Amino acid sequence: MKNAELIFVPAPVRGHLISMVELAKLLINRNESISVTILIMKFPYDAGVSSYMDSLSNDPIPRCSILEIPPSNSESYKSQSYHTMISTFIAGHFTNVKNEVIAMTQPDRSTRLAGFVLDIFCVSMVDIAKELNVPAYVYLTSGASYLGILLHLQAMTDYQNKDISEYQDSDAQLSVPYYKNLVPANVLPAICLDEKGSEVTLSWGRKLRETKGIIVNTFVELETYAVQSLVVDTTEIPLVYAVGPNLNLTSVGQDIDEAADVFTWLDEKPLSSVVFLCFGSYGSFLEDQVKEIALALEHSGHPFLWSLRPSGIDSNLNKYANLDDMLPPGFLERTSGTGKIIGWAPQVAVLSHRAVGGFVSHCGWNSILESVWFGVPVATWPLYAEQQLNAFEMVNELEMAVDISIDYDTFSKNTVIIEAKIIESKIRELMKDGSDIRNRVTEIQRKSRAAIAETGSSYNNLGRLIEDIIAA
Repeated sequence: MKNAELIFVPAPVRGHLISMVELAKLLINRNESISVTILIMKFPYDAGVSSYMDSLSNDPIPRCSILEIPPSNSESYKSQSYHTMISTFIAGHFTNVKNEVIAMTQPDRSTRLAGFVLDIFCVSMVDIAKELNVPAYVYLTSGASYLGILLHLQAMTDYQNKDISEYQDSDAQLSVPYYKNLVPANVLPAICLDEKGSEVTLSWGRKLRETKGIIVNTFVELETYAVQSLVVDTTEIPLVYAVGPNLNLTSVGQDIDEAADVFTWLDEKPLSSVVFLCFGSYGSFLEDQVKEIALALEHSGHPFLWSLRPSGIDSNLNKYANLDDMLPPGFLERTSGTGKIIGWAPQVAVLSHRAVGGFVSHCGWNSILESVWFGVPVATWPLYAEQQLNAFEMVNELEMAVDISIDYDTFSKNTVIIEAKIIESKIRELMKDGSDIRNRVTEIQRKSRAAIAETGSSYNNLGRLIEDIIAA
């Protein structure tokens, strides 16, 4: 039998793409009969994909090909709303993705098409897999609890005739079978509840149920209740494979000079003394909120490293031209010995540094897994997407984080400014030695390493996934 070739279709944003490439590496390294072709779609703006693709070209992966897929039409996505843009963007690539994959099924190919691995944003392409009579898997770069929410809201809509839009701006508490606690409606992702977004996410839930399996970047020991609840629900849900934590721990980042300066500064700080603030590629705050954060850091007494960047989808690596305009008068002078403000942050390397003792985070799933891997407790400050849900899980379900905020929404017109005294108290709680949260994080850190080691839970789940792929 010919070796198995998998078609990976990642979402065209850096965090999703990197995670999917790491999954490809796992499969390739684990089994010599597997090869991968990654189909790259690019947004009309730079979402960090180009620079990452360049790095892959300089360090190619054995038995892994990367193909850029142009859109099948000239639709202008920038003029559409975010939710409409995503679905239109993916649909606009259907024809060219299908044609590219058909070309890979010719008899003279040295490999056989074994299936698709689709990002959740691209799950509608399960229809291409069906047409070609090959299995489709979905790779979820978020956690198992988020998967549970997608499936539950879709089931409520389709099987119980429930109008989930009533939970928008609601104080309701939902009983969700994949959560130990009731889930507040105000931590549900906005995309799941508003009219345009719910159409997209409900279609995700439906398509998820049509796949052969769902691969999740988590591990059983972290999300025990959610994973086990999904696994036993075999009558309604495809097989679930928890194969994480699946992380890229080698990339230092784009700005080598700034990174070197950061580590020189960290090297001078005591063990676990620094609080690190970083809010992802698009994380930014109103000027009034920035000032409150600054005052909280100054009064907390802890050394701090703060990644502070302007808003805007094209400003991933930008700095403020003049920090004095954003910060309280005299702040930079008063904190010159204890604090450091940077633009882009080499997050993985910073979290791995011995001086870092706490992480104020937007709670993107990759960031959560990185903090767990390095044993750094988190203070939650979610901003968008499923981050509010992740924050709720970390604080209430897993008891592994301090809550600066759980339902903060940077895109809301009515976002409340969190006062400095509240932020300060939470930072002090975060940095407390010997706390239950710190001890819990240390315990899960050890389990995260064991999960991917030989005979670990994720190692075994990956092996089961490979067996299913080869047997298809």
